[in-house]
Amino acid sequence: MGLIAFIILGALIGWIASKVMGRDNGILMYIIIGIVGSFIGSFVSRLFTGMDDSFLAFDWSGLFWSFVGAIILVAILNAITGRKHNAAG
Repeated sequence: MGLIAFIILGALIGWIASKVMGRDNGILMYIIIGIVGSFIGSFVSRLFTGMDDSFLAFDWSGLFWSFVGAIILVAILNAITGRKHNAAG
């Protein structure tokens, strides 16, 4: 997968995970959440499945585990900051 596609997918996954968890960030943070989330998701995938096939994979499994990892990362960020970062509040 090309670097541009990797960044765009990372931003999209980071944005969706942030919205699901009630956090509002900027585009750079969405990219970071999505990309770091894919590494976390890969680790979690290996714990649950015992396989290393979904590491940064561009398929439904890889996207699912990237989203799971991004949700975990946003939950950690919310716990560290002690609050949610919403634009309205």
